[in-house]
Amino acid sequence: MIGHSLRVLLRTPQGLRLLAREWAVQFGLLSGATQLYLAFWPDSSLPRWPALLGIAGLATIGGVLRSWPRSTVSREFTGPGFTVTVQVGDLFDRESHLVVGFNDVFDTDTSDERLIVRRSVQGQFLHRVYAGDLARLDGDLAAALGEVDPTGLEERSAKRAGKLVRYPVGTIAVLDGPGRRFFCAAYGRMGNDLVISSGADQLWHTLWQLWTAVHLHGRREAVAMPVIGAGLARIDSMDHKALLKLILLSFVTRSRESVVCKSLTVVVHPGDYDEVDMLELGMFLRSL
Repeated sequence: MIGHSLRVLLRTPQGLRLLAREWAVQFGLLSGATQLYLAFWPDSSLPRWPALLGIAGLATIGGVLRSWPRSTVSREFTGPGFTVTVQVGDLFDRESHLVVGFNDVFDTDTSDERLIVRRSVQGQFLHRVYAGDLARLDGDLAAALGEVDPTGLEERSAKRAGKLVRYPVGTIAVLDGPGRRFFCAAYGRMGNDLVISSGADQLWHTLWQLWTAVHLHGRREAVAMPVIGAGLARIDSMDHKALLKLILLSFVTRSRESVVCKSLTVVVHPGDYDEVDMLELGMFLRSL
């Protein structure tokens, strides 16, 4: 992680611009302090070149410390008021409402990993939130989807494993948990070959439906979500940075209409940190 942060700082235009700006600020402050010192003690024998090199060195250290890529970037918005954060960490360590990505048949079984891989966010949801109780999770999903009209029913001869009832992409199943809720968002289609497919348009539509569901059922409380569309159910046309920007743009755009929730945190898995430029994301957040 340190090596990645150093590369971002020294090898990207955003990092170099920020480092140069912070160095200039630190150099100006230290130079001003030195001039103030000489104004009060004009007879001081402060050596010119060693002092200049010392100021430059301290400015470099201060500039690096202030511009070093962080594991968290955040921005508070006003009118209406809400906070958006991107943070490296474990989604399931958070006690807020959670968003979990699903496919259009809401498959859940991780037993042989043909349908859902255990280490995926959806697999962790089953094992860490539902303690591996597949029947209870499927029952909760069925209850939440009770009033949603299916789009089709697959034959077992066509889809050899998993569930057969299809729901519209963009369907949000809201599950109740102890003191919080889980927003299960169907953002892709599970093919009969057991491969999930999705795209930018489908993701944008799903996010818009998600913010509506959070607005209605989230009680304006904090929400955390993963980078939907990345990892094992990747949208191949978009990398982590593009997916993050799409999520952030969608949330801020929707929140301009009315408050969705007071706080959204997009959690980046530590293993994906090398694919994310936190400096660029910070600048992107400030531009929204």
